[in-house]
Amino acid sequence: MGVMNRGASEAPVTGPIVSVVLPTYNRLSRLRRVLAGLAAQTVADASFEVVVVSDGSTDGTDDYLASDRLPIAVHAICQHNQGPAAARNAGVGVARGRLILFLDDDVVPTPTLVQRHLDIHGREGPGVVVLGPMLTPADHVMSPWVAYEQAMLDKQYEAMRAGAWEPTARQFYTGNASVERDHVVAAGGFDTAFSRAEDVELAYRLAARGLRFVFDPEAVGHHYAERPYESWRRTPYLYGRNDVIFTRDRGQAWLLPQIRREFSDHHRLIRLTTTAAVGRPLLRQVLVRSCELIARTTAGRVRRAALSAVYNVMYYQGITDELRSSRWLTGRDSRDAVTAGLS
Repeated sequence: MGVMNRGASEAPVTGPIVSVVLPTYNRLSRLRRVLAGLAAQTVADASFEVVVVSDGSTDGTDDYLASDRLPIAVHAICQHNQGPAAARNAGVGVARGRLILFLDDDVVPTPTLVQRHLDIHGREGPGVVVLGPMLTPADHVMSPWVAYEQAMLDKQYEAMRAGAWEPTARQFYTGNASVERDHVVAAGGFDTAFSRAEDVELAYRLAARGLRFVFDPEAVGHHYAERPYESWRRTPYLYGRNDVIFTRDRGQAWLLPQIRREFSDHHRLIRLTTTAAVGRPLLRQVLVRSCELIARTTAGRVRRAALSAVYNVMYYQGITDELRSSRWLTGRDSRDAVTAGLS
């Protein structure tokens, strides 16, 4: 498991209340916009610091961070590319604030974002994790697959806002979330073995320490998301594999049974398509390519259905492959692995 930098377990004594930890990789234009948003915060400058970790950027980010063109003072760390978990650990390692506010390099904070996180921690007391929404900005045009992903996030935010969902570790997205630094350090920081879902994996450990998760719909960041299609398609597959690992190796025995129950809530067509394609490479390839074409050439509900099919097929294929490769299902063949993953 990745751990904090040496000496990071020593709690800061003086300094700002909040440390904004912001990892970045080759997103200089977006980083500029995020830093401008942080410079426009309504909270007093002395209340927070900004720690930017350039994780092997090659687009001029390091030179920019070393220049005098920044709109706000920044503690910059430039390191070889090690992934988001290691980058956030490095940021936490030098942070001086009692609270860590994690932002992504494509999430532009509204002027009151830092103040909202501070207010909720003050209201709720110690031992809470504050989750803020990452909303679609009006001036940003997203690719169809990123728009689909953002729409799924919006559904979660609306459900939490309405009280239909209780916020949990599964909604701990480090694009906009805050937690006491001591808890992050005591939990061991982010696990660098994971390139995806490293934030949720840490959140499970924070939950095991008794922390509560609170959603504040007013702690808004605007999400200027952009991702190539291949990267988007790969992501649910990695999430699926990781969910098996979390269940099997990280003490989350409840997780796979919960995922199986959630599968039954999907639309009947998604269930049928997923069950048919998972574990059958040729059929899966045809389905995914067909849905990609539909997504690129249609709009509205048809596009969303096509992208949902791709997402679910890849996610449950990840579950199935991890079950199969781990030999967790001793004595079962591959199609039984599919059944175990979906039902």
